[in-house]
Amino acid sequence: MSAPLHENPFAVLTAIVAPAVLTNACSVLCLGIGTRIARVVDRTRALTEAMPKFRQGSPQYGSRVRQLERLQRRAQFLVKALRLLYAALGGLAASALISVIGAASAYFGNQLVFRAIAVIALAIGVFAVTALVAGCVYMVHETRLAVHNLTEEAQEALTDYSAFE
Repeated sequence: MSAPLHENPFAVLTAIVAPAVLTNACSVLCLGIGTRIARVVDRTRALTEAMPKFRQGSPQYGSRVRQLERLQRRAQFLVKALRLLYAALGGLAASALISVIGAASAYFGNQLVFRAIAVIALAIGVFAVTALVAGCVYMVHETRLAVHNLTEEAQEALTDYSAFE
């Protein structure tokens, strides 16, 4: 059987490590999403600048229109993912802080407060991890659209290249 919390100072660290690691993961994902949003903006600008070069109704024009539509959906997925990951980030930080407060209350022998705080920390932690997973699901959808655009661009480039041979 494990020692009570007030007899094991490392139990506090154990309660804080998981939220801290997940907080770091959320931070890295948020930075990556920021970069991906910038890439979507850059690609959208490049496509809108190239649109006047193609005749409306041409296959190249249609391809650009489809790519722009996918870029809009990618941007929406990225913004949703970013919101969720920011919520997860805040939730994980709150969960870690609340865990420290709960550990302090257990150390001072206030078991009722400790149990209430433990439930609150667990609820916030579950919310945060759920938000993290949901944000990652949006990232998967966004990545799928990005790969779809790349595939279409590659096929178009190969078709154009073979026409010159």
